[in-house]
Amino acid sequence: MTGTSITITPNPHRIRVMLGGTIVAETTRALTLREGAMPPVLYIPREDAEMDLFARTAHRTHCPHKGDASYFSLTAGGVERANAVWSYEDPFPTVAAIKDHLAFYPGKVDAIEEFKD
Repeated sequence: MTGTSITITPNPHRIRVMLGGTIVAETTRALTLREGAMPPVLYIPREDAEMDLFARTAHRTHCPHKGDASYFSLTAGGVERANAVWSYEDPFPTVAAIKDHLAFYPGKVDAIEEFKD
């Protein structure tokens, strides 16, 4: 798909990601990435995630617009989810803002909560 429009904007709200009743990430510094007609994706800085709950996997994917994605399994509260999290560790320059950020598959975590308070 040539001409896919990607926008990355700071999300003004507090974002919390839960798995197994445990907060695995919480931030007020999330980025919202919008790509074409796809649903928006929240990217959370790694510093705002409980990285001891994450385990890198061998899974990789390639996006022609963002680059190569690495994946992590997530274990919290006795629940394990394989490849629940992805990250672009060396993204293309046009999406450099998502470097050192994590994105979560909504169906592989209990909740991705957005607090607008």
